[in-house]
Amino acid sequence: MAQSGAKPENNGARPAPRYRRIPVAERREMLEDAALACLARGGIAGFTIDNICAEAGVSRGLVAHHYASKEGLLAAAYARMYSRLLAKVSRTEPGVPRIVSIIEDAFAAEEFSRPVLAIWLTLWGEAANNTGLRDEHRRHYDRYRSEVAAALSEQAVAAGRRIDAQALAMTLIALIDGLGVECVVDPEAVARTEARAACYALAEAFLGPLPRPGG
Repeated sequence: MAQSGAKPENNGARPAPRYRRIPVAERREMLEDAALACLARGGIAGFTIDNICAEAGVSRGLVAHHYASKEGLLAAAYARMYSRLLAKVSRTEPGVPRIVSIIEDAFAAEEFSRPVLAIWLTLWGEAANNTGLRDEHRRHYDRYRSEVAAALSEQAVAAGRRIDAQALAMTLIALIDGLGVECVVDPEAVARTEARAACYALAEAFLGPLPRPGG
């Protein structure tokens, strides 16, 4: 009979680890995801260290460790949103004009949704008064506008049209952003299909008919 208090045999098996070391990139992703979730729910007022750490299930010290400050995490969250956007506008799809993909992606259900648009609206509002975030915005917006201008230029060449691609890109982006703001303010006032159609109408006024998916 085993003595009282004796440890059970494990037949040479290694004990299960008590924790998993999370890579730095994964931990930063967790914090940025949590930050974006807090922005979607509560705007800039909800962007607090306590809320973010509770959302991510981590200690307060991790924010300072990885980002130095709450402002550093906010800039990283902004960069994260733009990285997703830039990945989409720079991609190509066989047989589909890139400007068509850009418009379709802008009004996809997962992007033209109140939570995602609320994040953008909050970040834009903060960038207007935050120099560091404004610099982050400028850096990413310049690349975004260049990508949209390149897509418009490609289609203009294919259609034998001459356009001011930079000016048209700025106008198209402003229309997409403005429709997003309207959707956040009053979702019933702007239907996703109507917003999409408005952007096609603008592009086609300069480029001629575009092959719209689904007609």
